[in-house]
Amino acid sequence: MYTTADFRNGLKIEIEGVPYIIVEFQHVKPGKGTAFVRTRIRNLITNQVIDKTFRSGDKVEKPDLEERQLQYQYSDELFYHFMDMQTYEQIQLDSAQVAEVKGFMPEHVVVNALLYRGRPISVELPNFVEITIVQTDPGIRGDTATGGTKPAKVSTGGIVQVPLFVNEGETIRIDTRTNSYIERVS
Repeated sequence: MYTTADFRNGLKIEIEGVPYIIVEFQHVKPGKGTAFVRTRIRNLITNQVIDKTFRSGDKVEKPDLEERQLQYQYSDELFYHFMDMQTYEQIQLDSAQVAEVKGFMPEHVVVNALLYRGRPISVELPNFVEITIVQTDPGIRGDTATGGTKPAKVSTGGIVQVPLFVNEGETIRIDTRTNSYIERVS
């Protein structure tokens, strides 16, 4: 059990059987009445953000959360298939569960998965991945004075802005936190 004194940004709590993460909080001590804590929390399953107020001293549950490393194997029409790196068990996630990361998730990449009561609820890519460009417009000679960028489609389906000198077939490193180009990989 956590009390309101334990609240901090990033703390994972459970309210009415649903896991949340505290996005921000503020302890309020009014001149009259009892103190309370104003929080903004995000549902870890639906990503919905809500505001909730707790009285000082209220208790909330610790969620049954576990982090595991999963290796992305392949996808079919309905599911994305992963392998648990500890037990070698196969885990299936639907496209809604990987919607935020699927555009930059190459095959065989090891991801961090958050499991709630043994069921995966979210997937997080490593900070950097290397992916091949499959489609982009050719750079025009002399068009680099402004340091411009152009869109490029990568082999995993995502689109990233790259410098004008980058061409099709080249492998690039992408920062998955911002979905931005970092550098060419030789």
